[in-house]
Amino acid sequence: MTEDAGARVPDAGDTQKRTLRSERWFGPADLRSFGHRSRAMQMGYDPQDWEGKPVIAILNTWSDINPCHMHFRQRVEDVKRGVLEAGGFPLELPAISLSENFMKPTTMLYRNMLAMEAEELLRSYPVDGAVLMGGCDKTTPGLLLGATSMDIPAIYVPAGPMLSGNWQGKTLGSGADSWKYWDELRAGKITQADWQGVEAGIARSAGTCMTMGTASTMTAIAEGIGLSLPGASSIPAVDSNHIRMAKSSGRRIVDMVREELKPSKIQTRAAFLNAIAVAMAMGCSTNAIIHVIAMARRAGVPIGLDDFDRASREVPVIANVRPTGTTYLMEDFYYAGGIAALMKQISSFLDLSCLTVTGRSVGENIKDARVWNNDVIRPLDKPMFTGEAGGALAVLRGNLAPDGCVMKPACCDPKFHKHSGPALVFDDYPTMKKAIEDETLDVTPDHVLVLRNAGPLGGPGMPEWGMLPMPRRLLKEGYRDMLRLSDARMSGTSYGACVLHVAPESYIGGPLALLKTGDIISVDVEARSISMEVSEEELARRRAAWTPPPPRYGRGYGWMAAHHMRQANEGCDFDFLQTDFGAQVPEPVIY
Repeated sequence: MTEDAGARVPDAGDTQKRTLRSERWFGPADLRSFGHRSRAMQMGYDPQDWEGKPVIAILNTWSDINPCHMHFRQRVEDVKRGVLEAGGFPLELPAISLSENFMKPTTMLYRNMLAMEAEELLRSYPVDGAVLMGGCDKTTPGLLLGATSMDIPAIYVPAGPMLSGNWQGKTLGSGADSWKYWDELRAGKITQADWQGVEAGIARSAGTCMTMGTASTMTAIAEGIGLSLPGASSIPAVDSNHIRMAKSSGRRIVDMVREELKPSKIQTRAAFLNAIAVAMAMGCSTNAIIHVIAMARRAGVPIGLDDFDRASREVPVIANVRPTGTTYLMEDFYYAGGIAALMKQISSFLDLSCLTVTGRSVGENIKDARVWNNDVIRPLDKPMFTGEAGGALAVLRGNLAPDGCVMKPACCDPKFHKHSGPALVFDDYPTMKKAIEDETLDVTPDHVLVLRNAGPLGGPGMPEWGMLPMPRRLLKEGYRDMLRLSDARMSGTSYGACVLHVAPESYIGGPLALLKTGDIISVDVEARSISMEVSEEELARRRAAWTPPPPRYGRGYGWMAAHHMRQANEGCDFDFLQTDFGAQVPEPVIY
């Protein structure tokens, strides 16, 4: 055989033949392929294991320090079983585990590292298709970014949410109740023993946050695009249906290879708009904006802030899942019918013809879906939130954020939808953290608490600092919310009147860098505006006096990120990873 000759596998549904990619490694009658075959046999495999079979990479983001993925050590075996049943050859390839809970300064700094690793793993090894195992916030976009750039058949297996938390008969939700009870502790309303009880009861099983945080938002988006099996994204991690879903995904990827069903055939503009509509109906995390923009642009699809704002005005929030909803958690959402049922409810906002990993359309996938609890998944005529100022997200622009910033109107008191107040500005998190604990701090409920130098480059990595802590003085006075503004992100489990993702960020000299304590900030959600009431002449004087802060990194990955990460409104991807940066990377040479 020549180097490019290989086994022939029939396409599904016809007699056309084609060559498996993995045969470039295993098939040729030369010394290099002898080495590949002999080393595979060294691991105990026989030629019958791979000959003529699709080789399936299983990218597993399990680690000992990622509680969201602690069940993946077993689930990967379930995926392998499905691959073997369908006539494929599974190979597990570990990928960096971005543990939202433990990784500092923020997993967002390393999302693009996972994307690079996923792309290069799939390119450099003899694989024909991929199963992507993720779920913790940045693992979904990281894996999908890499798979998109490589563009071989790929299917996503979501980790699934953990079980609902419980303390003293109260249902606890990840993140949202952490912030809530932390403020109650600081206000003297609960005891230290109470706090320890919350700590022990809030996370009770493997899986991602069981609120509608970034993890469940992004897995729902993956399903909304069509990259996961129908219903996969909301199955609780420890439910036996999750095992069956993992096995089914393993079976399905083998056929996807035979059908040559690649991400590029699925990830159209219509598919991304479907996913955005799903996100709006769920009351999504603000982080969805950054990740979806990056994912779409990797796919060569023009998606931007205006697409999210438009969908938010049109698609009502119908999922009553905290923190945007008031009552339920992801376990309840799954029992109520999950994403497929929600998509059926909002089908009038979807392009039902979009292709999915099943080989069928969105419409075919959801035609039999049903809602089993219409308080969890509301009908369109009885939504949780709707309207110009009450949707899931709002994109604001003005002289403080000319490239946009983001707010969750449904997650705060409507009185903050139109608000003016004096800024209380902090240049770094430690200074702010110390100041807000001072009960003599000169702050009122009308102030706008501001943190800067916390964006993509300033953070570094745009940490989830955007839900700025309430000043202790205001907590003691009975207040639990105020307008807060930053160029940071916030956890999808967060809530409150928080304005985020201010772009351009202050660290690179965006207008936020020119703001001073006492300047009046005005927000009008309905008008989608945000401004600082400072004259252009005064801003020009401040800009002339502004000096850039020192670099965060002198070397290493952080240095690379500082030189190549784009701004929040552009998805925070590295410029050199974007599709239009250069020519498509060829297949690796084999000599």
